[in-house]
Amino acid sequence: MADLKYYDVILAPIVTEKSMNSMSEKKYAFSVHPDATKTQIKEAVEKMFAGTKVAKVNTMNLDGKTRRRGMTFGKTAKTKKAIVQLTADSAEIEIFAGL
Repeated sequence: MADLKYYDVILAPIVTEKSMNSMSEKKYAFSVHPDATKTQIKEAVEKMFAGTKVAKVNTMNLDGKTRRRGMTFGKTAKTKKAIVQLTADSAEIEIFAGL
């Protein structure tokens, strides 16, 4: 397992229509490091965004897609997504506030 710091765990927020609709339930979607565990993701969210308390974390491992260029086949990189559920008394995450 990789030695990940909390600032290496969360790569980017995922901004889609489905993830925006789930924000009313205090669920936020992030693209995370493929080697990150649920506890590392929880710690990273609580440290990076002040006043947040994480209730639970759901993760999804996404395999790379097969791409073709001429007769040569290749695969894109594997990714991992995390859906983070905050507690009811937790503060909102500011990066999603203006969207």
